[in-house]
Amino acid sequence: VQLQASGGGLVQAGESLRLSCTASGGTFSLYAMGWFRQAPGKEREFVAAISVLGHGTKYAGFVKSRFTIDRDNAKNTVTLQMNSLKPEDSAVYYCAAGIQGTRSIWTMTRGELFDAWGQGTLVTVSS
Repeated sequence: VQLQASGGGLVQAGESLRLSCTASGGTFSLYAMGWFRQAPGKEREFVAAISVLGHGTKYAGFVKSRFTIDRDNAKNTVTLQMNSLKPEDSAVYYCAAGIQGTRSIWTMTRGELFDAWGQGTLVTVSS
């Protein structure tokens, strides 16, 4: 599966952004989908994941109800709605797809569980 992320940009603290990721070349509904981010000089970190049918989600602790991950299997898309953005949310955001199989979505927080990655979209939050 190939992934194309979009929606990044420059916003002020407190504003919102909606990231989208479109998949092609595979059976989207077989994949759990995740969002990760990497800030300059820092390691990649998990942001959110959603199960194959969208019934289960997992968020990183720092999200604190500010972000919402969703998916539309009919459109092969996954989105990340980000509200109340903070300067520390600035990073390149990557969408990723991984075969969930029998795993709980709660365990899909490690990058090595995801097989395909998008190119990343830059989010910059100014203070």
